[in-house]
Amino acid sequence: MSETEDISVDINIVRMYKKDDEGALVFREAWVDAGETDKEENYFVLNHGVVGHQSTSKESSVDNEDEARGLLDAFKAQCTQDGYAVLDREAQVVVVAQFALKNARATDRDKYLQEKAVEAITAHLAWRGSGIVEKSEIVEGPHSTGKLNIYILAPDAARAVANIKVCIREEKLDFTKLSIGVAPANDLLAIKAKHSPSGGTVFSL
Repeated sequence: MSETEDISVDINIVRMYKKDDEGALVFREAWVDAGETDKEENYFVLNHGVVGHQSTSKESSVDNEDEARGLLDAFKAQCTQDGYAVLDREAQVVVVAQFALKNARATDRDKYLQEKAVEAITAHLAWRGSGIVEKSEIVEGPHSTGKLNIYILAPDAARAVANIKVCIREEKLDFTKLSIGVAPANDLLAIKAKHSPSGGTVFSL
């Protein structure tokens, strides 16, 4: 049994990173928040900060979407000039937030947890520049149990793990059932446990 939900990445967001003078990983990002109708306002949004920490954002009203797109292009050029760069997948890691489920067959409660956990983790990491949720799945576990896996592409493993733990605690989403594994972005078979309720080092997808 496997129920997988892929999360589409917003290609309209420009997100770039660099190390600052103290060696901390920092990020800048910008996107266009276009009105759905001609009467709704269009906004150009800037967001920046230190990876893993609450970011600072600012939005500006623009006359039309074309103007916002022009600002997005100028933003990318300025970031490149300032030493920021888009991180390739190979330069990042995959962090998997895993919840132990009681049954192999996904219940309504399990699906609710999947929806709420994906929603909470997506928002929490986004405002800290520490990861993008790529997909989630509910799969069979050992002894007729189940597992909810949420896959996150992250620029810094330690920051992402710490942020996920805080998020799940704050949202009261079964923290005692949470395990977290980390692997190179293109080698999930090399995944290793970074957090588990039992303190174990084995992590199985």
